[in-house]
Parts: sequence; C-alpha cells; structure tokens
Amino acid sequence: MTKGSCLCGAVTFETKGDVRPPVACHCTQCRKTTGHYWAASSVASDDLTVAGDVRWFRSSDTAERGFCPTCGSTLFWRLDGEGRTSFSAGAIDGPTQMKTKEHIFTADKGDYYDIADDAPQRET
Repeated sequence: MTKGSCLCGAVTFETKGDVRPPVACHCTQCRKTTGHYWAASSVASDDLTVAGDVRWFRSSDTAERGFCPTCGSTLFWRLDGEGRTSFSAGAIDGPTQMKTKEHIFTADKGDYYDIADDAPQRET
C-alpha cells in the first residue's frame, strides 16, 4: 500500500495493488503544471482511494489533471478511458523504495537542467 497527500493535508490518497515505478515526464504541460518535470507513479483507478476535495482541470482533449484546491498541489493525471490514474511521486508520504523507470518527452525538456540518472530516455 502506498499513501500520499498534498502539501496542506486536505487531500490524501492510498493505493492497493500493483503500483508502476515513477516515470519522469518532461513535456511542456507537465513543466507548466509543476514548475519543473513531473515524476508520477500509476495504479489501476479502482485501486486508488482519495479522501478530500480534488479539483480536476481538463488539460487536453484526452486527459485531465487533479490538484488540491486549497494548497494547489499537483496530485493526479488520468487519460480518458485508460483505467489508470497517475499520482505524483513527490506526494508519497515517507520513503518510496522506488527508482525512476524512464524519462519521457525529453525532446521538450527545459534547457536549464540535465538528466543525470541512467534511466532510459524517450524523446516522445
């Protein structure tokens, strides 16, 4: 079980079942939403329990992002019809025991940082 929360604690979540290792997304939307790149794990949507008020923002024609309306923490991302919900690896409470699986959309990454780990990188 993985537990997490937003900065102010108004939104909490927990997972059951298999959790995917974090994927670091460097796309423009993730960078604009978080101020940097976004590292997210994911779980089957039915295996995610959320407590508290989550505000959802439709960020594209096919996906939406969930955040805490009190503190603004970026918490969730879900693709329409996929049946999985991504959650911010940075919102996990305590040590994660996880390692970044890969970096995606590296063609869009900011020019102010380098990717310094050995995880695979995909430009799209």
